[in-house]
Amino acid sequence: MIEISPNLFIADTEVDLQAIRAQGSGGQNVNKVSSAIHLRFDISASSLPDNVKEKLLRCNDSRVNSDGIMIIKAQQFRTQEQNREDAIARLVEWIKENTKVLKKRRATRVSKAVKARRKDAKQAQSQRKQDRQKIRW
Repeated sequence: MIEISPNLFIADTEVDLQAIRAQGSGGQNVNKVSSAIHLRFDISASSLPDNVKEKLLRCNDSRVNSDGIMIIKAQQFRTQEQNREDAIARLVEWIKENTKVLKKRRATRVSKAVKARRKDAKQAQSQRKQDRQKIRW
């Protein structure tokens, strides 16, 4: 079980982890060892609640394809196990980030005292600039 929050879990069977060869430099080892991890997570087929699925499918992320499958490629580390943990951690972080309940914004107003202080500061700056000008007779 992959724990996202105390009341939100994903079964290990819902996440498809596949070992692939990593890209980039690495000498002779890079051509022989499959150390990168390709993580595939089908959002719509998962056991997550429907409202969480909707939020995840609505989010505009290039890693989610048109079929609703999240694809993460982890190849930062040299070992397959570290890349597997990294991919799962990135999936959990992405789900947490996109299921946050945002606090509703409360409309506020600028007080009269703040407006007055701003006006006084503007007038003082204007006076300072006028004092720097040449005096005309």
